[in-house]
Amino acid sequence: MTRREFISQGFMCGTGMALGASALSLFANPRKAFAELSPDLEALKRSCGIATQGAGRIPFIVFDLAGGANIAGSNVLVGGRGGQMDFLSTQGYLRQGLPGNMTPSVANPDTGLSDFINTELGLAFHSDSAFLRGITDKLAVVNRANVNGAVIPARSENDTGNNPHNPMYGINKVGADGSLLTLVGSRNSDSGGNSMAPQTMLDNSKRPTKIDRPSDVTGLVDTGDLVGLLSQDDSVAVMESIQRISDMKLSKVNTGISSDEVLKELVRCGYVKSADITDRFGDPSSLNPSLDPLIVGEGGIFSQEEFANDREFQKTASIMKLVINGFAGAGTITMGGYDYHVGNRATGEIRDLRAGRCMGACLEYAARVGVPLMMYVCSDGSVFSNGMLDESVDGRGKGVWTGDNSSTAASFFLVYNPSGSPQLIGADAQQMAQHQQLGFMRRDGSVETSASPAANNVNLLVETVILNYLALHGEQGRLAEYFPNHGLGNAALLDAMTAFEPIVNGRLV
Repeated sequence: MTRREFISQGFMCGTGMALGASALSLFANPRKAFAELSPDLEALKRSCGIATQGAGRIPFIVFDLAGGANIAGSNVLVGGRGGQMDFLSTQGYLRQGLPGNMTPSVANPDTGLSDFINTELGLAFHSDSAFLRGITDKLAVVNRANVNGAVIPARSENDTGNNPHNPMYGINKVGADGSLLTLVGSRNSDSGGNSMAPQTMLDNSKRPTKIDRPSDVTGLVDTGDLVGLLSQDDSVAVMESIQRISDMKLSKVNTGISSDEVLKELVRCGYVKSADITDRFGDPSSLNPSLDPLIVGEGGIFSQEEFANDREFQKTASIMKLVINGFAGAGTITMGGYDYHVGNRATGEIRDLRAGRCMGACLEYAARVGVPLMMYVCSDGSVFSNGMLDESVDGRGKGVWTGDNSSTAASFFLVYNPSGSPQLIGADAQQMAQHQQLGFMRRDGSVETSASPAANNVNLLVETVILNYLALHGEQGRLAEYFPNHGLGNAALLDAMTAFEPIVNGRLV
């Protein structure tokens, strides 16, 4: 809410005009005014359609890595028909940036196990994945057991924002919403990110609000001059009383307008919304990520120094603060510079590590707040290596990224569930492995384009992500209700493209 919107509702000037004897008489009765919204106003709030935080859906965050980042192989393992552990050829892994002595199929002679597979987050990562190192740098050990994920091998065009990767409009269509904003994104675009949203899902009335720094967040709400003159609790009490005075007067007035009741309802709802905004956001720390002790400072996810000196951390904190607390339904965090085939491996490793820290921060914040989270990571195309190695400290002895290659592309999502690790669909380990990898790659490290509907169609990749979001609520059967013309096929194909059992029953409590 802006100051202009408060004025347009009549609240800013109405306060001074209405504080007369009638208001004081209402304060005298403790049943009439409370520090929190009273039961009668809570009921009116619901009838006015004022969104509850998150609208009862799982928070959803997109990481849009602009430029064609590596995801498959060197970060998230992708295998053949049998899943992530159905290993590719040595040449296939080399194409994905892994030399022969670092492939996941190489066994430690002492243990018989691969030292290059890490399943600490449920989804199998390469143990030296920069994404993984970044995630685990920010995600506490105790919270890692409540994370699981799935990978989707799928081609997309290289180095272009024209890929319709972004699912946020679809996520909103199936119910995600916020109490302040519907959608947020770190770029001023129709999708809120680098990649586009599918044209069939665009809704201009829901265009994401640009948020990429703490001041963008705090600028969303202006509770006026009353908060400051009075305490937050007293300010809410004043507003509640004003609403009741207004309601009593309205019941005795005939405006003479044909839509008399509609007009009165708008006035009632305007006052309730003002009271609700002040109740929830009168304390500046309720919105400002830099003042949230869970995010910044001693014991926070970011140290004061990290937060002050890294704009990507500020951007991530701003989006996750809004989405995970239910102030926005879904958000996109775009990070640039992922077209990193620059003649070395070190540049890509450093940028992947930074992205991983931002991903880990979102998962850790969800754990600290105590809510589930679905986090989707995508990029426009991908890269390949010709086998030349970067032996520098930051290159870590891995393959130099030689150029763009859409055939090595993949996307993945991670799910945090405060109640326990999300459970893969399947009666045995083999079936669960096939639900953790939705599609597969050929032995040479390229996407098998016939393996899934999403493999060669980015629009269907988005539909696959939305299907899996619905499935976390136990509502995968409603995909056709929301998207009658979806392209994912019949019920059997929908089941095959679904990773997890539900973690909530329809809506969050």
